[in-house]
Amino acid sequence: MTVIPGEARLGQWRAVMQGEALTLSPGWQAVAQASVTALETRLATGEALYGVNTGFGKLAGTRIGPAQLAQLQLNLLRSHAAGTGPLLPAPVVRLVLGLKAASLARGASAIRPAVIEALLALLAADILPAIPARGSVGASGDLAPLAHMALLLIGEGEAFQGERILRGPEALSAAGLAPFALGPKEGLALLNGTQVSTALALAGLFAAEDLLRTALVAGAMSVDAARGSDTPFDARIHALRGQPGQIRVAAALRDLLAGSQIRESHREGDPRVQDPYSLRCQPQVAGACLDLLAQAAAVLEREANAVTDNPLVIDGEVLSGGNFHAEPVAFAADTMALALAELGTISERRIALLTDPVLSGLPAFLVRDGGVNSGFMIAQVTAAALTAENRALAVPRSTDSIPTSANQEDHVSMATGAALRLHDMADNLAGILSIELLAAAQGLEFHRPLQSAASIEAAHGLVRGAAAAWDADRAMAPDIAAVKALVERGRFADLVEIA
Repeated sequence: MTVIPGEARLGQWRAVMQGEALTLSPGWQAVAQASVTALETRLATGEALYGVNTGFGKLAGTRIGPAQLAQLQLNLLRSHAAGTGPLLPAPVVRLVLGLKAASLARGASAIRPAVIEALLALLAADILPAIPARGSVGASGDLAPLAHMALLLIGEGEAFQGERILRGPEALSAAGLAPFALGPKEGLALLNGTQVSTALALAGLFAAEDLLRTALVAGAMSVDAARGSDTPFDARIHALRGQPGQIRVAAALRDLLAGSQIRESHREGDPRVQDPYSLRCQPQVAGACLDLLAQAAAVLEREANAVTDNPLVIDGEVLSGGNFHAEPVAFAADTMALALAELGTISERRIALLTDPVLSGLPAFLVRDGGVNSGFMIAQVTAAALTAENRALAVPRSTDSIPTSANQEDHVSMATGAALRLHDMADNLAGILSIELLAAAQGLEFHRPLQSAASIEAAHGLVRGAAAAWDADRAMAPDIAAVKALVERGRFADLVEIA
């Protein structure tokens, strides 16, 4: 796949994350080299250039002599590789490499084409730098994690290739590379930028988009299991409000429920005038979440194409600015966290509804011979625990700035942590939706021989392919894990389109 630096679409980044090869469109090398030449010209004048012949952060006022410029860049990578915690997962590291290469290739960072080509070579060989997940506050760029990425280029640090852990020189050799001696600004250009925050946020976005579609399938299945109404999804209702996400979700729910025999069986004579909100207000809640994700997607697409290191070489000038400040990413991550939390909250309420015989009209806890059997009693408790955890994780991170670098960097975005927590939230939501899918599939079976709509029956088939019907109590955890694996592979998400 060929990407035009500065013009890549989110679908292309999703493909890179999933392992597709990345090349950059022709002509980028000349653009990148021009910025290197421009920097060399300015450096020859003897003027102070931040991070090129000065120290970093609070040490920006310290001039560095010509004989120490290479050591300055080398020391920068070593000193800033101060991350901790578990390593970033392979899909995220693929994104980091691709995003960094594309950003540097735009020709404002004064880094040689050969260094950019080395990042692409690592990606092509699937040799991925070992990057600790924690240690960035999302301003001055993702310094610590990107320093761990860049260490590999000088033959230090570690990488992984599949399950193999490789030391720096071995990793470079496996990719057909030799260690680099960094030129002026190259170390700074490599570790300054928002690529780790953006990669984490993109991974969260892609997971959230799939989980939202899964939530619509689970929610529609719950409507039929509870003999709910499809009237709340009537297009005329949503047109009067005009919220685009709401309109799109209502249309998707109508499509999912179209042709259901269960719905037709109680269209007349049902004593319930209105369903509980967790069934009836799905377009309003999931639609608002869809709009949040769309807004975040637009921000992240721009950020993925951005140049975010400092200083920048523009029109022959070396300009110091603050593009490394990841506030847009932090806000996008915080809003996605709200969507993930709310999708889980309303799903858990539907699970509670299905297990409550007063609300659902189904056997208590979705099992016959209740008392001897507890059925879905504790599965609902698990869903409640995951929901509570996601509510806590949804607290905004972008408002929690802590000054760093002796108050030179006195306002930071916390974007990296904001995006990192999306992984745990998506995992929790996948668990909640798995429980709802199991409960709703069980509920449908109490209405047999009536059939639901085609897509819902397909979802039921996926559930039953992973977990048998609940006739008597058994360990629930394996069933949840089996359905969750399908959720994470996008099998339920594939059953619905959001136009």
